[in-house]
Formats: sequence, structure tokens, C-alpha cells
Amino acid sequence: MGLRSFLKSSARLLRLAKKPGRSELWLSIKICFLGTAAIGGVGFIIRLISMALHGGTPTE
Repeated sequence: MGLRSFLKSSARLLRLAKKPGRSELWLSIKICFLGTAAIGGVGFIIRLISMALHGGTPTE
């Protein structure tokens, strides 16, 4: 893929792009927040299990 082809593809993408509406933006924010919370929850649970297996002292 050459530079000219990349620029042409990028220009086409920018012409088709549109700003999200308020509801679509809010939905994206909620999904990102839920994903971050889920990953943090899994990490927290793994940390608790690790502390339980090592006798309650945090690992470094």
C-alpha cells in the first residue's frame, strides 16, 4: 500500500465520518466505564486470591 493510496483512503474515511450524537456518545462512555470497572474487578479478585495463597502479605 503506497502513500498515495493511504492518503486517498484516509480522505474517504474523513468524508464519511460524522460526529456522534449525545445518546451515542453517552453509550460509548458507559461501555468504556463498564469495561474499565470489569478489568479492575478481575485484577482485584486476582490480588485477593494471591494474598490468600501467600498468607495475607501483599506480594511486591
